[in-house]
Amino acid sequence: MTRVMITGATGHLGRRVAIHAAAQGWTVVGTYLRAPGEHATERLDIRDRAATIHAVKSINPDIVIHTAAGRDRNDWTANADGAANIAVAAQGRRLVHVSSDALFSGCEGEYDEDALPDPVNRYGASKAAAETAVKAIAPHAAIVRTSLIIGHGEGGHERLTHAGATLFTDEIRKPVHVDDLAGALVELAGTGYAGVLNLAGDDAISRYHLGILVARRDGLDPSTVRAAEAGPGRPTDVRLTTDRARALLRTRLRGAHEFMAAAA
Repeated sequence: MTRVMITGATGHLGRRVAIHAAAQGWTVVGTYLRAPGEHATERLDIRDRAATIHAVKSINPDIVIHTAAGRDRNDWTANADGAANIAVAAQGRRLVHVSSDALFSGCEGEYDEDALPDPVNRYGASKAAAETAVKAIAPHAAIVRTSLIIGHGEGGHERLTHAGATLFTDEIRKPVHVDDLAGALVELAGTGYAGVLNLAGDDAISRYHLGILVARRDGLDPSTVRAAEAGPGRPTDVRLTTDRARALLRTRLRGAHEFMAAAA
């Protein structure tokens, strides 16, 4: 039976990956940092290389899916060093590393798997550094670039909308539903695909437009969603092309308009 280790299995994405992996009949061992969860039974601080190596050796998984990240999005030691530690510990095993579209500036508008990072802030730089480390240490790993993760009211953008945050009209993303992404990650883990793969939804929409969809779905007044243009130091138009994923995987990555309507 396939044995999979999921880092960050108490997080928004990690929890759903664990559920999908368990539904496949895999033995799931998830890690947590602060408090355990249903599938998260092993405490691990990925910033500690020795502890990370020990955890992987002890759990002895066939597959490692790395979804963990810093509680503070700018935590370089978790985002970059932590990814390097996982890659070192997972050598010889199937590794799927989750990255982000935030490692791009948005100046090019559309980005395929061969696009090189050009981050404009610390978070994006940490994700670019993580990719560089994983590629160097574990060249057979799959590196998944994804976008805004939505679903079950737990996505960061969903929380921002409910909190009344100002949402940007010129930051364009291709949001993905957490269950679509989780299913795609589990499917990808079962393949031999190596290198970068974009996994994002079909619809390219602004953060503001996405906030309007969240408000409508959740019974909030859309007119109360505040809009503004993004300032310096933020990615703008970041659209990940997904032709390769559609050709490789059976899992369908719906667009925001479709999955928001389905959830209504």
